[in-house]
Amino acid sequence: MTEITNPHDKFFKEVFTRRETAEEFFLNYLPGDVVKLIDMDSLEYTKDSFIDEHLKEYFSDLLFNVYLKDESLGYIYILFEHKSYQDPLTAFYILRYMVKIWEMSLKSGAAHGFPVIIPFVLYHGEKSWRTGINFKDLFKYPKNMNSFIPDYQYLIWDASRYSDDQIKGEAILRVALLVFKHIFKEDLRDCLSGTLMLLKDLSKKRTGLEYIEAILKYIVNAAPKGNINYEDIRVAVDEVLPDKGGEIMPTIADTLRQEGMQQGMQQGMQQGMQQGIQEGMLEQARESVIDNLEMRFDVVPQSIVKVINGIDDISILKSLRRKAVKAISLDEFTKILDSIIK
Repeated sequence: MTEITNPHDKFFKEVFTRRETAEEFFLNYLPGDVVKLIDMDSLEYTKDSFIDEHLKEYFSDLLFNVYLKDESLGYIYILFEHKSYQDPLTAFYILRYMVKIWEMSLKSGAAHGFPVIIPFVLYHGEKSWRTGINFKDLFKYPKNMNSFIPDYQYLIWDASRYSDDQIKGEAILRVALLVFKHIFKEDLRDCLSGTLMLLKDLSKKRTGLEYIEAILKYIVNAAPKGNINYEDIRVAVDEVLPDKGGEIMPTIADTLRQEGMQQGMQQGMQQGMQQGIQEGMLEQARESVIDNLEMRFDVVPQSIVKVINGIDDISILKSLRRKAVKAISLDEFTKILDSIIK
């Protein structure tokens, strides 16, 4: 199957596969007592990915080897959640990926027990992260069953919990995190000039200019349509980098044309785009309900899939996604589904 690609995935990997940027992120955002146990000089990005094929549109991941101060091998695993909503099964997904990492370690002949994995979720949705960060939060059980419940905790970087001034790092990291924070928000156009200003010195280098182009391409591909347009970007670039606009903007204009976003589009084409976006959101919501059911109950009858695929109300699909996580059995979910669509 062809690998699913999206602008969030591409930009996330472009930023965090830079070793210096990844190290800086960990130094700033891992707990201090954890940083003290890690030999950051040993940090090394691996090309392994553990995301299930049908979830690649919603998650990206990166794995780093790192040695601890006691010279044992460990890993830092980043899961980047780039949906517009937070998935209550995130802890379950991460556990599956950690098991795959341990299996990889076993196959490589690693000895002396399993390596430590530090799981880190990077989230930039509009609403604060409210999903439990402990795996046992997914269970419902009486207290005397506690010893039978496996558990672990993941770390979370939640963009909504930081003001712009609280986001730390040198220019490349800080700009990336600021863009991640604002990419879904209407204030993106208002903060773009200030964000690009952080890269003004970097723009004097060819690699710096390429990074700025990558940021702007990410914005035009990932920001909700209507929040920012070509003219907003041109104004920001002219304000911050007046001598570089001639190099940057033709590339951005080409990107906009390829995406069908260039100013001056006919009204009918705009309406078609809006309809396509709506259809895409509905399809994503339907797939999320079905994915959650498959995670819970393995095989989902085609009769249920057919009903879900026939729902055209996004609010109903979001409700069903939550019900799919909480339903005890497929029979219970079927009854819920029947009551909702009647």
